[in-house]
Amino acid sequence: MATSLHERALRCLAQREHSRAELARKLVALGSADEVSAELDRLVDLGLLSDTRFADAYVRAKAGRFGAARLRVELARRGVAAEQIADAIGAACPADELERARNIHHRKFTAPPADAREWARQARFLQGRGFPTEIIRRVLKGHPGDEPA
Repeated sequence: MATSLHERALRCLAQREHSRAELARKLVALGSADEVSAELDRLVDLGLLSDTRFADAYVRAKAGRFGAARLRVELARRGVAAEQIADAIGAACPADELERARNIHHRKFTAPPADAREWARQARFLQGRGFPTEIIRRVLKGHPGDEPA
């Protein structure tokens, strides 16, 4: 059973980086908790499994589409420690959060909001992408409906 556990773990890691918690969830059906834990420890020792490397890869892949808040939530949901999340976001997101929000907004919306309803729709989009209210207001500043009721 240990070989199939190891083979499955390697197959998962060959497809993409995984956090320890993600890989544990995928392997739990193939062995006992102790066997899975021992296999994960072995992969860490071999340098094949790393939460830090996973967090860096995840942030690099998603930073062009999401704000720092959303990246933090997604990484935490995947079992990455808060310190590793902060390091990954700090290293891979040197660009200003405001500039990233503007780029994402520009790719989605070709025209500025024409009224308060459209302003709210665009603001909800940016909020869903993980940008804070202050950044959203600055991105949409100067457009009609800037002062929501």
